[in-house]
Amino acid sequence: MWAQEPCVSTPKAGSSARSGCCAPLPAGRARTTPSPSALGGSPLPARPQLGAAPAARSQWQLRTQTRRRVSGARIGWPVCAGAAAQGGGARGRVEAAAMLRELRRRWGSYKYRFVPWLALNLRRQRRTLRYVPESSQDKIIADEDVFETLLKTFKALFINDFSRQADILTLLPEVKCQYQELLTVEQKQSKVDSCTHPGQHVFSPEEVLFNTLGFTVGRDQSSLVSAGTGVFVTKGFVPKGTVVSMYPGTVYRKHEPIFFQSLGNPFIFRCIDGVLIDGNDKGLSRSVYRSCSRRDQLGPFQMSDESWLTATLQNPLAVGQYVNNCSHEKAANVCYQEFDVPGHFPVELKQYLPNIVYSHDVESHLRCVVLVSLRDIKQGEELFSNYYTVVR
Repeated sequence: MWAQEPCVSTPKAGSSARSGCCAPLPAGRARTTPSPSALGGSPLPARPQLGAAPAARSQWQLRTQTRRRVSGARIGWPVCAGAAAQGGGARGRVEAAAMLRELRRRWGSYKYRFVPWLALNLRRQRRTLRYVPESSQDKIIADEDVFETLLKTFKALFINDFSRQADILTLLPEVKCQYQELLTVEQKQSKVDSCTHPGQHVFSPEEVLFNTLGFTVGRDQSSLVSAGTGVFVTKGFVPKGTVVSMYPGTVYRKHEPIFFQSLGNPFIFRCIDGVLIDGNDKGLSRSVYRSCSRRDQLGPFQMSDESWLTATLQNPLAVGQYVNNCSHEKAANVCYQEFDVPGHFPVELKQYLPNIVYSHDVESHLRCVVLVSLRDIKQGEELFSNYYTVVR
């Protein structure tokens, strides 16, 4: 005998569809089955008579089950649509919250370049500002001291990489004799050191910096929340009044184009006289620096250092663009100082200068910016500077 068909009922608004048998009805009410036309489909096929061929019964069962599945999907569609609407609303709220967080993050980095905000918040940000009486008194140490520090460091890097300087030294025989004398002194010293530290003849740029100035600096995750990358004294001790880092990048005069490079760029440094230095090592700024650097190259003589654009630094001081601004909790321990490279700077050492001018026809000294320590800085401390200098 044929089994009795399960009943089909339309769920009420606000109720959910259940599988299996229908719930019992109150006494005196008859259960009704919706017609196929109400479900939006064609009528169910007629049940074959008892004793009909097995093929006919199988075909009727298949068509009946298919029709019931389609009808059930149509009946449950309003419930599924309501759930989808609720899920879409939740996703919209999540996306709106994420967009708001991103806007706050962007505003947090941009507001320091928004002049009206700066004007309204100068009094509340006095600790994060640096005040100087005149633009000429912006220097912590003399330019001669900056020059001597850079010259000493770059010479040590040059001698450490002496084997790669053959093409340059061939064109500068007098300079070659001077460096050969310095190299002889270095080799004698290395022989003395090899008695206690055998095999240590080739040094990394960081080790050269430590042997020359007594400290090394490097990039790492900042101790400030959401500050990104910071600069730390990774080894040694930095005395007060020492050049601890350099701000690399392309140097622009006030009238030179920098609009497209400045879009979304937090690494543009403005000097007191309006000269700009783009210290971004990515995107268009990176391409502009490399183009200008290779434009000014004279045979084997490189007029600037491109290694700060990579993870392997030839000049380990060229990390100043990642020094973070001080806060109320973290006072500044370094400050920026502008320095114009003199014309008599050794041409063989310009390959370590991490700056290049945008215009080739500029008849002026190359502008550099160094960071000078305001106090003694110990190993493991992060460097913090004042992003804004107010000239009274």
